[in-house]
Amino acid sequence: MIFLAKKNKLNVNWKKINGMLPVIIQNYFSGEVLMHGYMDFIALEKTISTKLVTFFSRSKKRLWVKGENSGNFLKVIDYTLDCDNDTLLILSNPIGNTCHLNKKSCFFSSDKIIFSFLHQLEKIIENKKNKSKKESYTYFLYKSGTSRIAQKLAEEAVETSLASVSNNKEEIINESSDLLYHLLVLLSNQKLTFFDVLKKLKNRNNFLKK
Repeated sequence: MIFLAKKNKLNVNWKKINGMLPVIIQNYFSGEVLMHGYMDFIALEKTISTKLVTFFSRSKKRLWVKGENSGNFLKVIDYTLDCDNDTLLILSNPIGNTCHLNKKSCFFSSDKIIFSFLHQLEKIIENKKNKSKKESYTYFLYKSGTSRIAQKLAEEAVETSLASVSNNKEEIINESSDLLYHLLVLLSNQKLTFFDVLKKLKNRNNFLKK
């Protein structure tokens, strides 16, 4: 039997899971799996109403808002049940590190996911914006201003094109890496992220499918 939650309209099969819903938290921006926990009916309702992930602690026998002590909250972006209605996936914008060991994820192997490094690189670039270090090329670019950043991006685009004409795959990879790095710097300089670009590409793709 599937019970219908009053507020969120999720058809959770509470009977099948004995009233305790397994929940997987995934970083909405990087795709990394952050942690796993459990929710009862009340924790699920509170999570959806407050937009902050709230679990039911099986050891303490009470509700607990993730980050209530550390301040490292998990803000809810979206959520969905699996095909059997007995597991919930929450897409989240994490504030700080999620793991109690001060790691970004409770699953340490998440560092092996190559695509997520792009999100990490954006954070590194953003952090260097206001950190004055003579050896920091990123800081030097920021201090040089938008025109210089744009010029470097144009130069790297030309070098990437020339590498492709010569059919040198290693150089294409090297120049493409430089090109992407300078693009990330430019986006950060304009208070944008690569995620904004991906959303635009996704919207365009949806439009083309119509």
